[in-house]
Amino acid sequence: MRLSDKMCTIIPSINVLTFREVQERIKKIEPYVSWCHFDVTDGIFSTHPTWRNPADLSLLRTTLNVEVHLMVEEPEKIIDKWLVKPITRVIIHLEASKDIDGIIEKCRETGIACGIAIRPDTSWNMLIPWLGKADLIQILAVHPGPSGQKMNPEIFDKIRHVREACSSCIIEMDGGINPETAVLARSAGANLMVSAGYIFSQSDIGKAIEELRTCS
Repeated sequence: MRLSDKMCTIIPSINVLTFREVQERIKKIEPYVSWCHFDVTDGIFSTHPTWRNPADLSLLRTTLNVEVHLMVEEPEKIIDKWLVKPITRVIIHLEASKDIDGIIEKCRETGIACGIAIRPDTSWNMLIPWLGKADLIQILAVHPGPSGQKMNPEIFDKIRHVREACSSCIIEMDGGINPETAVLARSAGANLMVSAGYIFSQSDIGKAIEELRTCS
């Protein structure tokens, strides 16, 4: 799965405790976007609790493409459970996986894209071996956890370095996205922007998404 580096997409992030809340938030954003993003934690890599049961996906009815951000230790142990409909893309963490090649291979076999993420405290250089292998590179501007955290401004330099190293890569910025940072993220080279706090804190979700889309 490849996108033009001239495209920029806003992806609302769903970072909630129950599957019922997942479904409620999807309904709120479906009219305005083509993608949604699920934050899934394990209480170890990220101690912030979220919904984490892939068995619930059989009950999910949505027109959206779905990416799942697995903020978990050793995702290779659970990846098979997440390679199911309606998942379109899975994102794992470089810091947490012991078998990234194995995960990428499993994703390829099931037709699901695989992204690789790094935390704010991880050097972008660690991504170099994966720039030609992963379908997406995600750079977190906040530590894995709750939405609404203050972003790390060093994120923009990381995005620039990755873009310079890989002009064709899809780069996703996750965390701290608002109309001001969306402009900076796009200028740095991001294709995709994941936002939770700004979108779901607004009374008019459609307007909030359009503001981000226009700014980017």
